Amino acid sequence: MLSVLYLLAVQGFIFVHSAQKPNIILIVADDLGYDDVSFHGSNQIPTPNIDSLANKGILLNNYYVQPICTPTRSALMTGRHPIHTGMQHSVIHGSEPYGLPLTETLMPQYLNELGYSSHIVGKWHLGFFAKEYTPLYRGFKSHLGYWLGKEDYFDHVSEAAMHESGLDFRANMSVLSSENGTYSTELFTNEAVKLITEHDQSEPLFLYLPFQAVHAGNADHPLQAPQKYIDRFPNIQNMSRRIFAGMVSALDDGVGAVVEVLSTKGMLNNSIIVFTTDNGGPADGYNGNAASNFPLRGIKETLWEGGVRGDGLIYSPLLQNSQYVSERMMHVCDWLPTLYRAAGGDPTTMKNLDGYDMWDVLSNNQQNSPRKEILHNIDPIRKQAAIRIRDYKLLSGEVGVAYADWYPPYQVDEDSYNLHVDNYKGQTTYKNNGQLKDVIEMSISENRLKAVAVNCGPKPANASTNCRPLTSPCLFHILSDPCEYNNIADSNKDIVIQLLQRLQELSYTMVPPGNKPADPRGDPKYHNGVWSPWINP
Repeated sequence: MLSVLYLLAVQGFIFVHSAQKPNIILIVADDLGYDDVSFHGSNQIPTPNIDSLANKGILLNNYYVQPICTPTRSALMTGRHPIHTGMQHSVIHGSEPYGLPLTETLMPQYLNELGYSSHIVGKWHLGFFAKEYTPLYRGFKSHLGYWLGKEDYFDHVSEAAMHESGLDFRANMSVLSSENGTYSTELFTNEAVKLITEHDQSEPLFLYLPFQAVHAGNADHPLQAPQKYIDRFPNIQNMSRRIFAGMVSALDDGVGAVVEVLSTKGMLNNSIIVFTTDNGGPADGYNGNAASNFPLRGIKETLWEGGVRGDGLIYSPLLQNSQYVSERMMHVCDWLPTLYRAAGGDPTTMKNLDGYDMWDVLSNNQQNSPRKEILHNIDPIRKQAAIRIRDYKLLSGEVGVAYADWYPPYQVDEDSYNLHVDNYKGQTTYKNNGQLKDVIEMSISENRLKAVAVNCGPKPANASTNCRPLTSPCLFHILSDPCEYNNIADSNKDIVIQLLQRLQELSYTMVPPGNKPADPRGDPKYHNGVWSPWINP
């Protein structure tokens, strides 16, 4: 049934009310870099299906996530910053007995109260040491996928530290060993298509689809894709980057299949599709991977822009305005109140949120946004902190000094990359709120799209040495210097003091990290070779 829209004035706010609540499809790509999608100008890896959503929806060009996966997923599910849930340090490894606290209310639990049927397909990574921490106990009606952070794409065995290794694949709570040999990206795509096909449209659907792609697998075979996807990229001679491109291409096909089945079932016109990465890409061989965030600085697990500036978009026919690039500042924890609002809920009733309701800002392309700052992180264990307030970003401590460089994709050096950006046919350069960008017209399949690529200009000779965050805080003007070339702390000491004071204020609200050392009782060898809950809370 076609959705009938009514504009209702409720307590001074304008709500979009639908006779039928919108379906919500939340797609998460794992470890996808800023330069690994063609809507950001990648000339190596075309992503036509993801690009199509960005082109027809809203491309989020000022969008941030956390630097690594467990913290981002916790923020996505709770609408709360990881410093307020104890998830701010690292990720859950193997048999570490902790998870996202049970005191937190998660996105599916909120949406279920509005009548949604909630399902997850793919990666969890928010705790499994006790069954109460797993998806079916946190609001989801079904789950096909895995609980840990990484595993083999074909046999679904996850290897952790201390030589722990075991099968990590479930259909709901049941161990699933029958899919040995099935590529996870295709498996998750098929399950998502099946769920949508069989969905009872008398109730709205919430499908959380966190793909395994394009995270590295186990150490012995970190990059994996069926040969048919790898063969799409004969132009990439570097084998690691070629396989990685195949992994991205399989992911893009999966996104296309989900959109197609929504359309076939008559659900697309009443759906909201969000696509986001969980952190920056692991470039330069980090974790055995071959991602790229170039020309942004740094990689996954750092607080440089390459670690926290995310690929993001929202598509929906329910948006009042679309087909534009949003420069409004947005953080991953904003998705919960935003989608809750779009689903007909009142975000003002949600307690202790750090996220903002961005629905009106996005739908109406409003210039004024409630978000003025982004706390990138405060990690008392790693002794790092970074914050952005409006256009200024401050970094202090161990923010990722070992990976503080700029890493072009394999097979492309920095000079040729910049030449590639400058020489796109049909290039137009424009200024938007003072920021210089290239808008590049190119044709991929039958889609015409605008790719928004960061152009930082020539790199100063001292770019690698003018910021030493272990010695003193660094300050960057991100709007004019998105590649973090020029540390301007010495000439803007008043701004440095303001941002340090704000970090101190936020640190007073922080709870201690919830990390715990590995518990030998969680080793799969004690559970028939399967990663399983081993503690009763």
